[in-house]
Amino acid sequence: MIKQTDGIHHITAIVGDPQENVDFYAGILGLRMVKKTVNFDDPGTYHLYFGDESGSPGSIITFFPWPAAYKGQVGSGQVGTTTYVVPEHSMAFWERRLDKFNIDYEKTSRFGEDYMKFQDPHGLQLELVERKEGKMNRWSFGGVPSDKAVKGFGGAVLLSANPTKTMELLEHVMGLQKVGEEGDYIRFKAVSDIGNLIDVRKTVLPTGKMGVGVVHHIAWRASDSDDHKDWRLHIGNHGYGVTPFKDRQYFDAIYFREDGGVLFEVATDPPGFANDETKETMGSKLMLPPWLEKKREHMEKTLLPAVTRVLEEDKS
Repeated sequence: MIKQTDGIHHITAIVGDPQENVDFYAGILGLRMVKKTVNFDDPGTYHLYFGDESGSPGSIITFFPWPAAYKGQVGSGQVGTTTYVVPEHSMAFWERRLDKFNIDYEKTSRFGEDYMKFQDPHGLQLELVERKEGKMNRWSFGGVPSDKAVKGFGGAVLLSANPTKTMELLEHVMGLQKVGEEGDYIRFKAVSDIGNLIDVRKTVLPTGKMGVGVVHHIAWRASDSDDHKDWRLHIGNHGYGVTPFKDRQYFDAIYFREDGGVLFEVATDPPGFANDETKETMGSKLMLPPWLEKKREHMEKTLLPAVTRVLEEDKS
C-alpha cells in the first residue's frame, strides 16, 4: 500500500516587521490570526499563525518576523510561490481589493486555471486562484466577507535544485499523483481538496538564500501521532535523515531536507490551535508554552506590536 499525505499542513516564511505582517495577512487578505506565540527555538521573536476560522490544516501560513534580518533571495531549494484558493466567482472582488490597497499584481494562467500573482510587503511571492473544491471559510474580517474569504492553500510551486529527485520524492514517498505537465511545470496532486496541488519547475534556478521574504519550509499532513510515527519510519527507510519528534504545542513535527534542497516537515493535524485557548478567543493574546511562561512579562515588554486591526481603507 502506498503511503499518502493528505496535502499541505502549513507553510512557514520569514518576514520583517510583525505589524506589517499582521496588517497584510489579517487586514488585507482577511485571514484569521489563529495564534500569537513565539519561536520556540528563538523565543525573542514571534511565531504568528494565520488561517481559516479554526486554523484548519491546509489553511495555515506561519511567520517568523525578524525586522533586522537581511533580505532573502528566492531560488532553488525553496517554495517559490504560495498559492491561495478563493471561492468561485470571487476574483473580481480580489482584484478590486488589491487595487484598493495599491498592491501590484499580474494575471497569469497555468494548467487551465487563471492566477493573480503578487507579493506581500516583505517580498513573499503569492498567488490567488479560484476553485470549487474546499470548504468555505466562515471567517469575515475588515473588508473581506466570508463568501469571498480565502479558503486556504491551493498548493505551492517548488523550486528544486534537482527536480527529478524532488518529483520522485513527491510521487513515491509522499504519495502524490502526477497529474499534468505544461511548459516548465509538472503538477502533482495530493488526496485532500485543499492544499493539494504542487507544481515543480523543471528549470533549475540559482540557489536561494534564506532571509526576509522567502519560505523557510513546507509542512505535510499526518493524521495523528501513530501516522506520524509511520511517516518517520517511512521517510527514513527511503534514505532521508529525519529529525526526532518535536513538540510544537499545536502539532508534533519532524523535518528532513529533500534532495532538491527544500526543507520538508511532516506535522500532525491534532491537537490544533484551540488546545490552550478557546476557538472563539484564538489569536487574541500572546500564548506561551509552559517552559516560557516565567518570561512572559519580559517578552510582552520587548516584543514589537503585532495587533489584528481593521485598516483605515476599510473604515471609510
